[in-house]
Amino acid sequence: MAVVQASSSDINLLARLLRAEGEGEGVRGMQLIGNVGINRIRANCSDFKGLRTIPQMIYQPHAFEAVTHGYFYQAARSSEKRLARRAINGERFWPAKYSLWYFRPQGDCPPTWYDQPFVARYKLHCFYQPTAEECDNVYSTF
Repeated sequence: MAVVQASSSDINLLARLLRAEGEGEGVRGMQLIGNVGINRIRANCSDFKGLRTIPQMIYQPHAFEAVTHGYFYQAARSSEKRLARRAINGERFWPAKYSLWYFRPQGDCPPTWYDQPFVARYKLHCFYQPTAEECDNVYSTF
């Protein structure tokens, strides 16, 4: 059962984001990107208040660098669509289980990002989850 509403167009859009942002990190890396995106919709806190749909989440200004590059606009493959559906259905993995942020630094992961604590690194991406004071919803929406 879906934890956010998603049309076939939304699934395709999320699948394109997973590939464009995380293809180099493999299947698990793309799953983690999907987790962060779905968390942003479900949490309704911090920089992500009012996001209710996959397009709102993906096209939020400055949210994902990938939307500024041509690779994002290529058609989604069936494997990425399956991963997108899994994220939409609420399947989550550590370190993105409660994360709202990730990024790929040149070197080590900083201890905080947007004033939120570092959770862990997966391959080249660092993941950050909000404190309960900042966003209790991310811990109770599933």
